[in-house]
Amino acid sequence: MGFNWLYVNPFHYSGFSGSLYAIKDPYRLNDLLTEGSIEGDVALTHFLGAASGLGLRVMMDLVVNHTARDALLVAEHPEWYRRDASGELYRPRAVDPLDPGIVTEWGDLVELDYSEPGARDGLVAYWSDYIRHYLRLGVAGFRCDAAYKVPAEVWRRLIAAARSAKPDATFFAETLGASLTEIDALRDAGFDYLFNSSKWWDFRADWLLNQYERYRSVAPSIAFPESHDTARLAAEIGTNDPERIAREAKFRYLFAACFSTGVMMPIGYEYGFRKRLDVVSTRPTDWEVADIDITDFIAATNRMKAAMPVLNQEGPQRRLTAPHSAALALMRETVDRSNGCALLLANPDRARTNAVDPGRLLTETGGIFRTFEDATPLASPLRLDRDTPIVLEPLEFRIFHGEREASRLSGVGARGEKTTIRRIQEIADRRLTIEEVWPEIDGGRHPAKRVVGDRLEIWADIFCDGHDVIAACVKYKEAEEREWSEAPMAHFDNDRWVGRILLRRNARYLYTIEAWRDLFASWRGGFIKKRAAGQPLALDLTEGRILVEKAAERVTERDAQSLGGHLERLKHSRHDEAAEVEILLSDALLELMTRAGPRTNLTRYDKELEVVVDRLAGRYGAWYELFPRSMGGDARRHGTFDDVIARLPYLREMGFDVLYMPPIHPIGRTNRKGRNNQLQAAADDPGSPYAIGSSEGGHTAIHRELGGFADQVRRKPAEALRGHRQRPFLSRCVTHHLARLA
Repeated sequence: MGFNWLYVNPFHYSGFSGSLYAIKDPYRLNDLLTEGSIEGDVALTHFLGAASGLGLRVMMDLVVNHTARDALLVAEHPEWYRRDASGELYRPRAVDPLDPGIVTEWGDLVELDYSEPGARDGLVAYWSDYIRHYLRLGVAGFRCDAAYKVPAEVWRRLIAAARSAKPDATFFAETLGASLTEIDALRDAGFDYLFNSSKWWDFRADWLLNQYERYRSVAPSIAFPESHDTARLAAEIGTNDPERIAREAKFRYLFAACFSTGVMMPIGYEYGFRKRLDVVSTRPTDWEVADIDITDFIAATNRMKAAMPVLNQEGPQRRLTAPHSAALALMRETVDRSNGCALLLANPDRARTNAVDPGRLLTETGGIFRTFEDATPLASPLRLDRDTPIVLEPLEFRIFHGEREASRLSGVGARGEKTTIRRIQEIADRRLTIEEVWPEIDGGRHPAKRVVGDRLEIWADIFCDGHDVIAACVKYKEAEEREWSEAPMAHFDNDRWVGRILLRRNARYLYTIEAWRDLFASWRGGFIKKRAAGQPLALDLTEGRILVEKAAERVTERDAQSLGGHLERLKHSRHDEAAEVEILLSDALLELMTRAGPRTNLTRYDKELEVVVDRLAGRYGAWYELFPRSMGGDARRHGTFDDVIARLPYLREMGFDVLYMPPIHPIGRTNRKGRNNQLQAAADDPGSPYAIGSSEGGHTAIHRELGGFADQVRRKPAEALRGHRQRPFLSRCVTHHLARLA
């Protein structure tokens, strides 16, 4: 089916309750798994070898926050356990968030105590040995049970110990039920993946997208349609119809696979099993007769996911449809937003078809993608045509792969002359050249314009003499801020680099570009070529190590700790060339040096450009103009604001966004105009609303026949119906009013 990881629940010897998670002896296999007289480690090694032979890496549960109440460790080290007020071993418990009076307590478990330094050091040493033991047997990764219950500092030490033995050991933080604050506490712990809560999303509320954005700043996440901690999806649906079960199972699995970097499913999901997995009582005899078989679909989904880079990294993801829309559209981009996107369309309704408007979706994607190809597994492909609605059947999910529009990024303007003495000196002094920046309007004299939520795409031609690797970023800030933020730029083609910034607020932003020579990336590229050519590497290894050492001298405290870990490993690998090469060429070190390494020949663009970010309403608006006094429905009666309110639904039905009204102030009487612009007015002629000012007031007053300020206040509830209202501001007043003001 195309899986590359196999996750197994605890396989250790259990305590008196029989629960897999109440571990009595973590070095002994559960009796249910022993094969005659075969020693546990031998049997486990045989299993891990068989999995590896099929290209499967095995992830085991790592339970370090509690043990069984009758665990061997309780007798060996009672001082490592938490105690309650009476001095008894503390039992883990959970408080119902809806009713704090309901407390669930696990009587077969006791909680370890990481708060006391002595106990913490002992536990870290104990679990480090334990982790290294299973790595030696062939385990590749660990799902860290209730990771947020254990201090991040403990995880840092455990993960460092694991990677000193096996650099590619992978750690997955089980975070279900954790608050965002608890997730943030794990930010620097070293986890490779988190588990998200997409299973419980209703496809409308904002919380999951907020969680996704928060999680991806910590680590990529894994989604699942069900797990051993949840009810079976087939049981939740409430039907015995195999076709409906299969449709829902496919929909949920495809969504999970497309929503985040990782996807996981438990045994039996592919067959629509209904009986919940139980960590105490589930046995092989619980295997069910299959109602469905979606293995081909899962295999096709996994192949599609593996072939699409945007689905295998936690880049930006945003909703393109309104929260209340019956159908959902999401757009995922790569981390650097330079390698295409995935457009996800879903109809979560189990009974009704729903349509999406491709024209609006394509507009929302920013118009920077050349084509969108339907990549939905085992489905007849659809065309994403701007003028043809896409009708989604109940529980239908579609994924389109978008490729970037190359033509938009080529040939922006003619290159000016670069032969002046000033330009030559600038190149000589700063080594790098930054030119042809876009958007830059009239040499930077005028700001670009966008609306809140837009991603401003910034282009530039950046080049340098020589063959060194270069790097660049966009520096940006709100005009009133003192500190600059930065966003990475990615190489597009030739000399062209592209970066993007998210414009979050209605404000004025400044932006510019910085570029530099990346010495570590240059060294790394040259080293890889020399190694491939079979040349001696000793001097090059020394050069790479020196670059890391110099970087560690001038980085932030957080990065210094990470670089220090790499340097410590390099120190211990000094006489092991293969290990030293592995460390210096690791992706983790490359990412760290890209962010924190020295920026040699740092060059800044000589202009700070500006973008004005308007409200969303500033992008487009359909305006409807009316005279409030004409809304009375009777030529003999002056209209009021209440009459206008009664008219608003009619305007909104026609799709107008803005209600435009002429002045609503008192009208002057001196030289008042009559009907049809006549110079002489009758006694009952209302006059022109643009002749503001009379004895009743001026620009700060409201015409009394419209209803006054009280009626203005009562208009507030109606504003949601019509969007915005607009009226002109005028400085004209009638003659006698000007005289009175004088």
